[in-house]
Amino acid sequence: MNNGAVSVSNTATPEQIQALADRVLGQINRLFAAQQISPNPVQQQMLASHVKAMALRSLTGEALPDVDADLFDEISPASIALAQQVVDLFGNLPVEEAWLLSVHIDVARENQ
Repeated sequence: MNNGAVSVSNTATPEQIQALADRVLGQINRLFAAQQISPNPVQQQMLASHVKAMALRSLTGEALPDVDADLFDEISPASIALAQQVVDLFGNLPVEEAWLLSVHIDVARENQ
C-alpha cells in the first residue's frame, strides 16, 4: 500500500525504521522549538523510543491494541493537536497514535 507518505510492507529493515524515526524526530524538534517545548533528557529518550515504534508500525502496518479515548481526557487540546500534526507526518497512522504521543508532549510542556 502506498498512501503518498509512507510505503507499507510486511518487512522493514532496522535502518529504514531508524531513518523514518530520525526524520520525524527532526520535525518534532522543530515543532517543539517553535512552541518553546523543552523535554528533558529522559523525556527525549522516551519520545525517541515511542517515535521509533510509530515508525515501525507505519512501515509494517502493525496495529496498535485498542486504546480507550477516555484515558486522555486530561491531556491539553494543544498537546493533542500537536501530536496529531506529528502523526500526520507519517500519513498512515490512526488517531490513537496521537492520543498516546500527546502524553509525551503534555509532560514536556510542564518543563516550561
